[in-house]
Amino acid sequence: MIQNHEIAKQQLSKVVFLDRDGVINRDSPDYIKSWSEFEFLPGSLDALKRLTQKGYAIILITNQSAVNRGMISRSDLNSIHENMRSAVSAHGGKIIDIFFCPHTPDERCSCRKPQPGLIHQAQSRYALDIKKACMVGDSVKDIECAQASGCGSKILVRTGNGAEAENILILKNISPDYVAADLDDAANWIITHDPAHPISPDHP
Repeated sequence: MIQNHEIAKQQLSKVVFLDRDGVINRDSPDYIKSWSEFEFLPGSLDALKRLTQKGYAIILITNQSAVNRGMISRSDLNSIHENMRSAVSAHGGKIIDIFFCPHTPDERCSCRKPQPGLIHQAQSRYALDIKKACMVGDSVKDIECAQASGCGSKILVRTGNGAEAENILILKNISPDYVAADLDDAANWIITHDPAHPISPDHP
């Protein structure tokens, strides 16, 4: 009898891809280089908790070119992410995985958003239906990445670079499925539009 020793991928029925800087935490033109510089945006921890409680698998998809710019080591970045995940967990939420691109734009990699490489990495690791997945970001790159990968829903948040991105997306004739005030508003839209968990649109 032939045995299949291949490890089955974890099945994820509902996936939310999130950008990091400007969505979960305050962005900085000088990059986030240490945990002391990391500051959660108002409502983001509550949003992550609500999504987790509703059964969504939260996966971070983030460009972190500060690594290859020599401004932060991979070890330091991992430390930031470990602290972030611990804080999210302590608040009742869960980030199941993090995929980051360390490259600069000049390196022309396939994983730096707007390229869909990071989402493809997630698809390689997990069994998920990308057409049912949602991407939440604050930049044109995030929305273009979601579109290129075939995400079912694309949400732009006005925190971070969102206000500027909204105008650029209009010029590019790219329409997000929803423009949210922040991650909490985005989470409300995601849950409201899930047929398995219908709630009132004015749910706090």
